[in-house]
Amino acid sequence: MDLIGKRDAGELIDARRRAKGMSWTELAEAAGLPVVWLTSAVLGAHPAPAAVAATLRELLDLDEPLVEALIRQPYRTIDPELLADPTIYRFQELIQVYGPALKALIHEEFGDGIMSAINCSIDLRRGAHPGGDRVVLTIDGKFLPYDWAASEGEG
Repeated sequence: MDLIGKRDAGELIDARRRAKGMSWTELAEAAGLPVVWLTSAVLGAHPAPAAVAATLRELLDLDEPLVEALIRQPYRTIDPELLADPTIYRFQELIQVYGPALKALIHEEFGDGIMSAINCSIDLRRGAHPGGDRVVLTIDGKFLPYDWAASEGEG
């Protein structure tokens, strides 16, 4: 069997999704998963559970190498080319501008710690606004306090 990279597989699966006329939301509903998570998994950032991969295989007539790529554990690295994309760059810009304020507010509200990017959920929706529709993004992340845990044998 030919091995295909997760990101390459994601592009092929996305092309199949568009050819079938299906939205990401329709795929997510069929799989019983949040749309942001499913989209991220298909595009290569998460391993899809076997049952989800089977659902996508049926809906999109996927070949076995694409199904295997969906299930495989990803390498979660940054692709420098993606950072130049205008939409992705704006998220970087958002963090550059508001990151220090968000950090200060998290520390003020919760104490010394971080918001988990591993234990979180993300929701995206369209919000009506007189000045033009808005992208409404909600990130719900678990707070993880910094904590020192001594290793075994350490007094």
